[in-house]
Formats: sequence, structure tokens, C-alpha cells
Amino acid sequence: MKFTDGFWLMRDGVQASYATEVRDVRTGDGRFTAYASVKRVERRGDTLNSPLLTTECFSPADGVIGVRMTHLAGARRAGPHFELTGTDTTAGRVHRDGDVVELASGSLSVRLNTAEPWTLSFRDADGHEVTSAGRKGTAFFTTGDGTHHMAGQLTLGVGEQVYGLGERFTPFVKNGQVVDMWQADGGTSSDQAYKNVPFSLHLSPAGAYGVFVNHPGRVSYEIGSEAVGQMQFSVEDQALEYYVVAGPTPKDVLRRYTALTGRPALPPAWSFGLWLTTSFTTQYDEETVTSFVDGMAERDIPLSVFHFDCFWMREYQWSDFTWDPDVFPDPVGMLARLKERGLRISLWINPYIAQKSALFDEAAANGYLVKKADGDIWQWDLWQAGMGLVDFTNPDACAWFQGKLKVLLDQGVDCFKTDFGERIPTDVVWHDGSDPQRMHNYYTHLYNQVVFELLEKERAIGEAVLFARSATAGGQQFPVHWGGDCWSSFGAMAESLRGGLSLSLSGFGFWSHDIGGFEGTPDRAVFKRWLAFGLLSSHSRLHGSSSYRVPWEFGDEAVDVARTFTKLKHRLMPYLYGVAAEAHAAGVPLMRPMLLEFPGDPTARALDRQYMLGPDLLVAPVFSADGDVEFYLPEGTWTHLLTGERVQGPAWRRETHGYDSLPLYVRPGAVLPFGADEQRPDGDWVDGLTLLVAPDAHDVTVTVPDQHGRQAAVYRVTRDADGGALTVAAPDGIAVPAITEL
Repeated sequence: MKFTDGFWLMRDGVQASYATEVRDVRTGDGRFTAYASVKRVERRGDTLNSPLLTTECFSPADGVIGVRMTHLAGARRAGPHFELTGTDTTAGRVHRDGDVVELASGSLSVRLNTAEPWTLSFRDADGHEVTSAGRKGTAFFTTGDGTHHMAGQLTLGVGEQVYGLGERFTPFVKNGQVVDMWQADGGTSSDQAYKNVPFSLHLSPAGAYGVFVNHPGRVSYEIGSEAVGQMQFSVEDQALEYYVVAGPTPKDVLRRYTALTGRPALPPAWSFGLWLTTSFTTQYDEETVTSFVDGMAERDIPLSVFHFDCFWMREYQWSDFTWDPDVFPDPVGMLARLKERGLRISLWINPYIAQKSALFDEAAANGYLVKKADGDIWQWDLWQAGMGLVDFTNPDACAWFQGKLKVLLDQGVDCFKTDFGERIPTDVVWHDGSDPQRMHNYYTHLYNQVVFELLEKERAIGEAVLFARSATAGGQQFPVHWGGDCWSSFGAMAESLRGGLSLSLSGFGFWSHDIGGFEGTPDRAVFKRWLAFGLLSSHSRLHGSSSYRVPWEFGDEAVDVARTFTKLKHRLMPYLYGVAAEAHAAGVPLMRPMLLEFPGDPTARALDRQYMLGPDLLVAPVFSADGDVEFYLPEGTWTHLLTGERVQGPAWRRETHGYDSLPLYVRPGAVLPFGADEQRPDGDWVDGLTLLVAPDAHDVTVTVPDQHGRQAAVYRVTRDADGGALTVAAPDGIAVPAITEL
């Protein structure tokens, strides 16, 4: 939200109060609290009839410093609150030397000089300033309509670029943008977002740091847009809490941030295979489903998961979690028949209960639906007629909802697509008394958590996976998330990737999208190009709205492309699942913006049409029918995985690719474990393994995981002193893999 009118003036009706000078500082165990007047105090009378801003500085974890700024402390601190999983009350150390008080935590510190105008200076281990909250950096504003806003403002250094803030489809670098954290079902072509995460990652020539605003409600960002040298964030509240997260690299920032808000669970290996769906409003029954599965098998396109979208239930009754008996008269038998073919089963659900559903009366009678202030159940006709909303702040409602899903799991369902969760009303009363404004964004977290925890309980930890559309901070714990409703065009393909890369810099380790696009029907060129992109993503799903996405609908060449890249992904699984295990253990995503691997390369910092798939594979999707693609290779000798062509970087490249190819380059010095099984994603990765050795690889350790993400085998690849012959050392009892020099 903008409060000023240019540099000199305030907007009409806005009154500003900025922390101006320190009147007192109190130090405690690992924290300090500063009290700042909002004007210069020259005489005793100046202390009267004037606010005092309270600012607490503390450290919840090594390399993380929290700042809580408060105007009126008596305001009710209603929930919900983000659950911070990695708090350590002993992380901070306070030191005072004369007028200077400093809190240090790991490589990060915050310094306040009480004799100077108000400035919180955040510094790295060498004493260099990372960012600061200066003369307008700690403030509150009142507006003409009587609302009260707390605002923080941190300096942006010369050349500093800002990323993240959830899955955003606007330009990848957020400088100059106005961004509001407010869940919306707005597709992928606007500034609205399904996944709003109040965490920004900052990168400058001096290094990286992060900023997490610990507020689940609406957070309004002005990123070099109100004051061009500042990032401002404000909330309508009496207090504002934020955390500065140390680098020095972007990976370090993500490791610390996800340690604080939660690391992604490790999805099961089978979920990395190809998912096929019925699509949304298309006509389908068991015969249709069987024809799709048969068609994939006949064309030798390996399939791992079959998904039933909304109309597995009866019209006007979503969600009642009951199969439409006219369309699926024998659901248990059908699922058994599908599972005999090695398939996993996914079902579409949402947290809304239509009035026609028998569950509506059941939920209403037990108080499981969200109510209005007058005690009536909140309802509307948008999406489903007369629908109500499950109140996940009520533990009994959570257990009831899980009980309905358990019936489906007992029938043979393996996972759920947890759709929606964004259009949450604010004129309601929650069971636990939560603030409706704060619950609007947070609702999705409770929804996905309830479903994910049921899957872990019924299917075991490591076997749970969702296909979720909405999320907020901490939602990365419940993978996988997909990009939502995009159009079927090259432009939508590019904006989907842009959103996914933003989400990856917001702590999310796994991400997917609808191959071919959701709305409309893609032309054959779009579909074939999207196939290659989708099967070189974390998770891969063929899904549409009003038309099928089986490859043969788009011609024989599309079938070939689907087969080629599905099998390639399966052979890459020893590598990909190792990266997935890293995402689970350290919070570093599987799909990585170029800046994550090459933060010191200025050219890499703004790239949003290519990415690293793990640390060692560069992918540049083709966004054109003619196959022309422009991309960038950082320094070193890169080798095309499919052709063996070597290219020397740093260099911009323009290439032309057929539908069976795209820029897919192996990083200099890498050794890529490449499996033998091309038919399934969860085979024995050690059996028949080949190590693909890139140029400049000399002494490299390669770890191949098992299907639980644990270490199955470790190999050491070395080159002789002359830079020629390669040797491989394997563990006792494990066959030495084949070696192929790229």
C-alpha cells in the first residue's frame, strides 16, 4: 500500500509516525527491546501526547534475526499464526558497547546506535551492511478511513534484485512491482496468485539474504515502487513482525528459511512418473478411462498415476466423496482393475460442501461448517450451488473430513488433488475464534495439512503426496503443488514456468503444471513443446479443462514425444530422486532458477525461461512452433545430454530443435547417474546403472538413493593424472556401473 504522494508529500488523509530517536533500550537473554519516539524530544513536555514505538530484536535460529515492532500492545493477538518449526531461544547473543547495542546470530547481526537517528543496521560476518531500516523504516500510518497500518521499510542496495513472494506470474524480478499477499483464484495471467508467501529472496553483488514477514493475512509490498531504493511491507494491524535471513548464497537463505517454516516432505518415487487425467468437464466413464490406459500401453508410453477429476462425483454434490453410481457403478472393482496394471489412483477433492450433498446436513448439524456472525451457515452459489465451507479450525470437523477420505483410501485410492482453498470469506466466524482476515490466506494450509496427515497415517510417511493448488508460507511441507489454471498457449507455458521459479525461491521444493495448458485446447505445436517441458519438471501431469490430453489426440508425433521424454525421465530418476532427497533434507528445490546455482554470474540473475533441474542439468523449454530458442550457458564446457554436442560458455545460444529435443545440457564437471529402467520411475536404480561423465570431471563422488531417499550406493569417479582414463570405485557387494563420457 502506498502512503506517500511522491517523495515529499503524504497522500490525502494519511498521517505518518516514524521511529525517530531511541529513548530507552533494555537488553535481555538473547534479545533487546528499543523504545523510539516518533519525533525529536527536546524537552520533557515533548514526551506527552505522543506515541512510542516498541521494537524487539531477537533470534529464533542461527543466522536469522527477528524484529517485532508494536504501536498499541493491547490489541488481541488472534490467530492463526504461522507455525515456526525451527526456533532456538539460545541463537542470539547481545552485546552493548556505550551507545551501540548489537544482537548477533551466526553470520548475521543487527546494530542500533542509540545516539544517532533511528536505524536498524543488519550486517554480515565481515561487518558489511546487508540492509537497514532507516529513518522511515519503522513506522505506523493512519488513513482517512481510520485504519491503522504498521510498515517496515528496508533498503535495496545498488544492483539488488528481489525474487519470490510465492507463485507469481508477473515479471520474475520483483523490483518495481506492487504485490499483495491475498489468495485468489485468478488463473496464471494476472497479478493474482494461488500461492502467496510473504518471503522475498534478495540478491545483489554483495550476496544474498531473505526477508520473511510473519503475518498470515494481507501483506502489502512496495518493492522499489513507492520509494525506489526501498522495499516496504505493511499490514493493517497494531504490530508487525519480520525476519531477516542470512546468506551469503541464495541456497543458504533457503536452507535457513525452510528450517524455520518447514522442509518439504519427500514424495514417493512413483509420483515422479507420468500422471494422466480424465480432464475436467469432458465425458468419461470406466470405458473411457480403460481406453486411455490401454492407449498409453499400446503406444508404449509408461503411465504411473491415473487421476479422476471433479465429475467422479455427482453433479451439484461436490464434495460428497461418493462415486457417481450412474457413471461408475463398480468403483472398488474399477480401482482394483487399474491397480492390477501397476497404476496409482488420484481423486479430485475440495473443501466445499454443496447444499445438495447429503454431507451438508450432516456437517451443518454438527457445527462443521463456517458460520456468519448471526449464527447462520455461510453459503454462496459460486462454484457449487449453496455450498458451505468446512471449518478446519474445528478438530472434530477435521476428523470428520478425514473419515470421509479414509473410505476412499480403503477403496484403493492413493492420493488426492486438493483443489481450491483460495476464495475464503472474511465476513465469517471461525470455530476457534481466528481472525477472518488472517484466516483468508491461511485456510489452505489447514486444508492441505489435514489431507496430507491422513495420507501419512494411512499410507505411511514417504508415501503421502498431494496435487495442491493453493498454499502459503509453510505449505511446502505438503507437496506437490501445481501451477493452476493456465491457457493453452506458448505465452501461458512461459508464465507458468515463471510462476514455478518464483515459488521455488519461496521455499517450495516440488512443483508441476498442466501439460498442454488447462483452458482451451492447445494446438499440436504447443502440446508437443509442453510435453518436453512437463516431463523435465519435478512432477508431470497431462490435464485439461474441456478437452482430453491423451497424446494421440495431437497426432502420432506427440505420441513419440510423450514416449521419449517419459522414458528419459525414468532413466534420470537415480539423479532426480537424489535431488528430491536434498530438497527434503535441506530445502533446496528440485527445479532451480539459474541464479540459485550461479549467483555470481550477473547474466543468470534475471533468467526466467530456463532453469536447472537439480544442480547438473540445464533445461531451456522451447516456446515456439518453429523450434527456435534462445538461452544462456554459464562458464565452462557444457554437453548436450541427447546429442553429445559440446558448447563453451559463458555464451548466449540460439538453437533450433525438433519436437523430440530441446536445450538439455549437462553441467561442466558433473557425473550424472543414469538408470537402466525406462518403464517406471520407482525401479531398482543401482541395477544396470550408467555414470555419464561430463568434461572437466576429475574426482567426483556420486550418491544414488534408494526409494526412501536414503543412500543406496556411493561411487567415486576419478580421472588419471594425464586427464585421460576414468576409473570408478564402488561399494563392496555392488556392481561397478558402466561409464560413458559425454
